[in-house]
Amino acid sequence: MRHRTTSTRVPARYGRHVLVAAAVCPHPPALVPEVAAGAAPELDVLRAACDRAVESLVATEPQLMVVVGAGDVTRAHPSGSVGSFRPYGVDVTVVLGRDPIDELGEPELPLSLSVGAWLLGRVRSTGTVSGYEVAADSSPEGCRALGAAVAASADRVALLVMGDGSARRSRQAPGDEDERAAPFDAEVVRALADGDVAALLALDPHEARDLMVAGRAAWQVLAGAAGDDLPDTAVLYDAAPYGVEYVVALWEHHG
Repeated sequence: MRHRTTSTRVPARYGRHVLVAAAVCPHPPALVPEVAAGAAPELDVLRAACDRAVESLVATEPQLMVVVGAGDVTRAHPSGSVGSFRPYGVDVTVVLGRDPIDELGEPELPLSLSVGAWLLGRVRSTGTVSGYEVAADSSPEGCRALGAAVAASADRVALLVMGDGSARRSRQAPGDEDERAAPFDAEVVRALADGDVAALLALDPHEARDLMVAGRAAWQVLAGAAGDDLPDTAVLYDAAPYGVEYVVALWEHHG
């Protein structure tokens, strides 16, 4: 851990940021072994890094855990919301914030929150868990405002921030290889390593869209939630298997 020296509304009950910690993880469906099938071992290192980050996040004992990730619209998902990996060929269902029950509702979580719910399901957590889906085309200012409101919505808030980097890093990537992808990803990793909220907020939504970056909006929500408080930071994983950038990071506030 390294210390850096240098229009859906969430009701804010407190006037200051109270974010205690955040973990940043990617959300490829292949992170779930049943989806990856025979290729599952290829992501074992990434899976272990995500587990470590989420375990550290849960260990901060937040009053409220909020899973944040991109989707089609901006909306809250309460505890008990359901996600499914059936679109990826396996009958795996996840529930946000509690153990599966006999009668599950219809899946409504986007991929990002479904993977987040799956990661949380791998560790024992206490306290309330909810989700926030953020429209992928949300403005940086809108993301910042949402993050600030979420951070001020309970006494001790932790965020599990889901998002992939560019998907144009190599010829094997989902999109055509783009020379802008590696520098874009490097700046994101640097900002996460330094706790640089200004750099995260400066990420260009248009460039992110061109580079097929799935995490831009969620990272900017994190920046808004962190405010001006300088976190202790650690980057636990940074690589681009399959031509897609995945980064795992941990932020903690000890003030």
